[in-house]
Amino acid sequence: MRRQSGVALITVLLVVAVVTVVCAGLIARQQLSIRSSANQLHVTQAWHYALGGETLAKAILERDLRQGDPRQPVDHPLEPWARPLAPFPLDEGGELRVRIVDPSGRFNLNSLVRQGRPNELAVLRLRRLLLRLGIDKPYAERLLDWLDSDSELQGGNGAEDGQYLLATPPYRTANREITDVSELRLLLEMEEADYRRLQPFVSALPSEALLNVNTASAMVLSSLSDGLSPDAAMSLIAGRGAEGYPSAAAFAAQPALAGLGEQVVQGLAVGSQYFEVFSEVSLGERRVVLRSLLQRSNDGQVSVLARDLGQGGMPPRPIEEEQE
Repeated sequence: MRRQSGVALITVLLVVAVVTVVCAGLIARQQLSIRSSANQLHVTQAWHYALGGETLAKAILERDLRQGDPRQPVDHPLEPWARPLAPFPLDEGGELRVRIVDPSGRFNLNSLVRQGRPNELAVLRLRRLLLRLGIDKPYAERLLDWLDSDSELQGGNGAEDGQYLLATPPYRTANREITDVSELRLLLEMEEADYRRLQPFVSALPSEALLNVNTASAMVLSSLSDGLSPDAAMSLIAGRGAEGYPSAAAFAAQPALAGLGEQVVQGLAVGSQYFEVFSEVSLGERRVVLRSLLQRSNDGQVSVLARDLGQGGMPPRPIEEEQE
């Protein structure tokens, strides 16, 4: 009788142990499911808040165009759109930060090829920019080969499919416009240090986009001519004043450009069609950074050309802005 009671007690203890393990597993899975649902909710909320930041930026750019001459807009760093907005508080202690930057103030990498043909002036300017940055690799020629549709090398420093197919793993040139500056990493022998040095001064816009001299840095402006150093280009930035250059002719009349030739003022503008919007959302334990490329036409319409969620954070402010 006692032996039977002992066996029954052991059986009850085993059942209790099994039930306890099963319940613990169910509770753990339930907690994981709740946490996963909360994360998904925060991601969805953060995405929609980021889209709200994009919509706010579109409204700001539309209002900016209405306040000036839509036929010849003037965009410069002292306008309201260019100033970082105060963070917007969100639920659960989160916040939304929005910033608008002008990629037309950087050298447009796609300008090396226009209407299917090499743009020699743009190639010269990229070479100068590389030299100003202390980069002595022939990236200008290799980028030209990357963009053009033929398979002919640009001089002795270019690179076409033959060189890239020898890489591990092998790949081919794009033979089209690039859509993101990060594609520079694919150029033959592109070094990480060179890419990091060049990245803040270049953009990937449609080939017809002009350089906005009102938002360009001294380094980018110095690439307009061999006789224009970054220090001399600082006088061009000072010449913008509080309203920016009203026209390309006003920029061309600056003393720092005297005697540098007519080519120095080709392909320039004082306004922009393209803008980048960075919407950074912090919500709970989630952080989302959305970069949107917008195009603003002269009729006031602002369209979204591309979105990117792979950004690490807000871009640093240009040195010229920090010194103001």
